[in-house]
Order: sequence, then C-alpha cells, then structure tokens
Amino acid sequence: MGFAGLLHSHRTWHDGAWGSLRKSQVWCRREGTIIKRELQGAADKAEEVTNSRGLEVLARAGFAVSGLLHFLVGTIAIGLALGKGGRADVSGAVAELGSQPAGPLLLWSSFAACVALALWQAGDAIFDYGHLSARDKAVKKTKAAAQAVAYSAMAVSLAAFARGSDKDSRESASDMTVGIMQAPGGLLLLVAIGAAIAVAGIVYVVRGFQKAFTKHLRMPASPTARQGVTGLGIAGYVAKGVALFVTGLLVIIAAVTLRPEQSTGLDGGLRALREQPFGVYVLAGVGLGLICYGAFMVVRARLARMEA
Repeated sequence: MGFAGLLHSHRTWHDGAWGSLRKSQVWCRREGTIIKRELQGAADKAEEVTNSRGLEVLARAGFAVSGLLHFLVGTIAIGLALGKGGRADVSGAVAELGSQPAGPLLLWSSFAACVALALWQAGDAIFDYGHLSARDKAVKKTKAAAQAVAYSAMAVSLAAFARGSDKDSRESASDMTVGIMQAPGGLLLLVAIGAAIAVAGIVYVVRGFQKAFTKHLRMPASPTARQGVTGLGIAGYVAKGVALFVTGLLVIIAAVTLRPEQSTGLDGGLRALREQPFGVYVLAGVGLGLICYGAFMVVRARLARMEA
C-alpha cells in the first residue's frame, strides 16, 4: 500500500473514531439529561410530600407531643423541688407517658407525629426559603435543620421506650461525654457543645422577652386570647432557656474539670438548680415555666404558621 493508501486508511480510522467519540458524547449528554430529569422529578415529588396536607396535620400533632413532653418534664421538676423522685428530662417524660393506660399506643402515635414534624422541618431546610436573601435563607435553613434533628431525636426516644428499651438518661449523657473526651480534640469539642447549649438557652430567654415567637403564629383575634398565648410563650421560653443554660454550663464544667459524671443532661441541670441558694423555689419556678411552655406548644399546634 502506497503513501496515499496509508493516508486514506488513517483518515478513515480517524473519522470513524471521531464519529464514535461524538456518538459517545451525545449518548452521555442524553443519559445525563435523563438522570437530571429523574432526579428533578424525585425532588419535586419529595417537596410535594413534605408540603402535603396530610403531613402538615401530623406535623402539627408533633408540636402537641412536644408540648405534652415539656408539660411532663415541668411536673417532674416541680416534684423534684418538693423532694420527690423522677427524671426531669425527655426520657423521664416519655417513661411517664408510657406508664399511662394505652401507653404503647400513645408512644407509637407520638413517634409518628414527631417523625412527621421532623420531615416537615427537613423539607423546609431543603426546599423552602428560596425567596429570601442568601443570608436570611442560610439562617432559616440552618434553624429548620436543627429542628429536624431535635424532633428526630425525640422520635428515637419515643420508639426506644415503645420497644421496651430504657436507659438512665444521666448515665447516657455521662457515657457520651466520656466518649467525646477520649476522641482527638474531644475537650475542645465538648466545651463548644456546652457553649452552644448555653447560648441556645440565652437565645430562648431573649426570644421570650422579645415575644419573637409570635411571628410564627396566627394570633387569635380576641385580645384576651392573645394575651394568654403571649404570656404562656414568655414564661415557657424563659424557663426553657434557663434549663438549657444550666445544662450547657454543666457540660463545660465537666470538660474543664475532666469529670464527665457532672455532665448529666437536662435532668442533672435541673437537679443542680435545686442545690443553689433558694434553688428549691427556682426549680419550682422553672418547672412551672416548662409547664407553660408545654401548654404553649399545644396551642402552637393549632396556631402555627406552617408555610415557609
């Protein structure tokens, strides 16, 4: 074969290879478009589910469940102030709920409501707030994500008790503290966690006094009803803020003093209040405030603005 033949063969091979490459690129683009279309369709379906009327009804029930648990924590806290026993935290409240007639039914129903509320908040974090500025959108999405995690944790606790699993929350908190301490950089992480909890407590107190919670509600038309809802919100937010602040301080103290047994969660924080001067009265006041917060959350189940 001469030079011309070789050149012709090379061109033929080159054209064939280039054509195959172009077909491959077209195929890849087509497949990529199909995949993107399917992913978008799945995202649209997920958004539709998270904004559905049925999920909204269950999510509102999740607010009521949270209110009931806070109410029970408040009553246990008052009991502690009076010298009675019990665990003044979510685990203790869930145990109290499970001890009632039809306890398993109550626990599983509450679990379903908390899962629905967690999904609703996750939907807000993923799909909503697109009309806001970048900064406001980031703040709203972060808050919604945190709420989704909180209600997911509540749902896990409810499911654990419904299945018959029970572990002292104080031991659980101490065990977690030990695990964090033993990890690289664990002490700094533990201090950061304690500081975050304490700051969250301060935020709750500030929001309570500023009545910031009202913007998330469709306030009733009656002036008396509005005053009642506002009063419950102020007392509840301040009391929960105090409880969170003390809990965060205990986490920080446990990290600084290398004594993880002092990190005992919300129950330990409320018990620590009792040991302070006039602590019995402070603890009783916080317990009453948590009862108010519980009542407020039940009201929120009816009045909450669910749209993002």
